Amino acid sequence: MSLAPFTPPPARLLKARGHVLTLGPRTLVMGVLNVTPDSFSDGGRSAAPEDALANAQAMIAEGADILDVGGESTRPGHTPLSADEEWARIAPVLSGLAALETAPPVSVDTFKAEVARRALAAGAAIVNDIWGFARDPDMARATADFDAAAVVMHNRETLDPAIDIVADMIAFFERALERAAAAGLAAERIVLDPGIGFGKTPEQNLTALRRMGELRVLGLPILLGTSRKSFIGRIHPSTPTERLPGTLASHALGILCGAEIVRAHDVAAHVQAVRVLDAIRAAP
Repeated sequence: MSLAPFTPPPARLLKARGHVLTLGPRTLVMGVLNVTPDSFSDGGRSAAPEDALANAQAMIAEGADILDVGGESTRPGHTPLSADEEWARIAPVLSGLAALETAPPVSVDTFKAEVARRALAAGAAIVNDIWGFARDPDMARATADFDAAAVVMHNRETLDPAIDIVADMIAFFERALERAAAAGLAAERIVLDPGIGFGKTPEQNLTALRRMGELRVLGLPILLGTSRKSFIGRIHPSTPTERLPGTLASHALGILCGAEIVRAHDVAAHVQAVRVLDAIRAAP
């Protein structure tokens, strides 16, 4: 068995509006802060601004490297929001986070350029776009205008069990990089997300995880987010809040395949897990 997957990736810098994140030997943890009443994972635990800020401060204390604030649920059957409705949910949270002295870089989870621009003006440093610059044609430009970083996630409008999902992901990311270049957004500011649970059959989710290392051909950092997702429940019946073990297992595999950031609801457990994995991987 080759030991190559255990070799830590070389360190590289991700610049995001004055923040400089070192990626590679130390895996970063992005804490999920869903400011939505219909979140699939926690049933709206952070829907109220004061609750969201309290939960954010808890994740900061637990060691979150990035906070990802989202105002619109993207679970199956979710209710679409206007840009104004989405902004009304996240604006007070971003304002509260901006007032904290110890807040890490903040990411805004949105696929609307108008919301992204407002969030970046309010202090966010990263745009997390579940449609990878494919839904809103102004998203790459909005990110570039603020010298922000972007998480570009793979997604599909429809499921197609017949395709090679990894080939589809690579082609999708290549188109996203073309859009970014046209908008003046440097590739060095982009992180790729395979989009587990989005536009994929259950089998394709597993294939995307098993073959995630093939995305390294694009030469960009990878973020993986499997936290509490339904594919875990399909393998082992469980509710979202019972899926921490499956989340940790899939994230550990992803890190060994090249992921430099993991997006998680359970920050404390992930910080401990990635620190142990990083230490083992760096051992002589």
